[in-house]
Amino acid sequence: MGWFGACFSDLPDPRTGNATRHNLLELLTIALTATICGAETCVDFADFARDRAALFSEFLTLEGGMPSHDTFSRLFRLLDPTHFAACFGRFLDQLGAVGAGVLAIDGKTMRRSFDTAAGRSPLHVVTAFACQRRLVLAQAGVSGKENEIIAARAVLEMFDIKGMLVTADALHCNAKTTRLIVDRGGDYLIALKANRPSMYRDVQDLFTAPPAPPASHTTVDHDHGRMETRHHHVWHDVAWLTPTRNGSDEAPLAGLAMIGMIDAVVERAGKISRERRYYVCSRPLSPAEFAEAACAHWRIENSLHWVLAVCFDEDRARNRRDHGPENMTILRKLALNVLQSARPEISIRRKRKRSGWSDDFARSVIGQMR
Repeated sequence: MGWFGACFSDLPDPRTGNATRHNLLELLTIALTATICGAETCVDFADFARDRAALFSEFLTLEGGMPSHDTFSRLFRLLDPTHFAACFGRFLDQLGAVGAGVLAIDGKTMRRSFDTAAGRSPLHVVTAFACQRRLVLAQAGVSGKENEIIAARAVLEMFDIKGMLVTADALHCNAKTTRLIVDRGGDYLIALKANRPSMYRDVQDLFTAPPAPPASHTTVDHDHGRMETRHHHVWHDVAWLTPTRNGSDEAPLAGLAMIGMIDAVVERAGKISRERRYYVCSRPLSPAEFAEAACAHWRIENSLHWVLAVCFDEDRARNRRDHGPENMTILRKLALNVLQSARPEISIRRKRKRSGWSDDFARSVIGQMR
């Protein structure tokens, strides 16, 4: 199993007794390969293993025979998601360097992971996504959305963020998160909203009546009968945004070097709407760099959340017991990373389908793990 086995070799096996007759790494290999090839549930994993036995015989021994769906279900319910997620770093290293660039942090709720009988809320997962490479770097699950701030800090401590520009929504616009990012060698670009009321009002007032014209950059997008014109404005003089002036807010943001505003005008079917969005940043970006970074953040929606929802049918995943929901989200993101790295000229949807149809095509994708 080559480097894939090395990445997961120290993963603790939670099974005991007769349940260990199937090799842990072989089970993970089958589950990951099956997910790459279109499988979505533990039943799918077992069926795929039986139907593609010839493919797996090329690189697995399967001394315990073909595993059942109960074997997969038991494994993912018991497996410690913290240790499973910790293997992400080594796995990612083998897929190639991520490098600097925009690192988007965002949370998503697994809609059908709730368990009414057990009184358990749906799982909420915070993910770090490298926008340029379109790779998931880490994730952490939390019991509710109110813990997303703490989970985001835990995710940022899982890997080296030096040189990266971390983007996030206004929930993470707080002193502790910005201090963590700056202390670990990164920079931040975070949305500013009314959760910091005094600063929000001051920044609004500045861009409403600036003492001098701010540096600006304009972009225009046309798509499906919709035209959006975005005017990006930046202001690098931020010394006046002091704790004294913003006494009702939390502690000052670490390393603040710029504030920005996007004035977006959308025209669709003859109707025009307008929205202003405000940002704080620890890197003195030019207007064009600000525009690029703000746009890159949305790749976590388009290249991760949307792909998982549509191509992997994640929103209808019904894993509910024990650690099953969180471990299955990790497995899907591992599969997505492999798919993103292989055959970049083909869409994720086509790669999954063709991997499921053809052993030769599947070998061209999973060959990265050998």
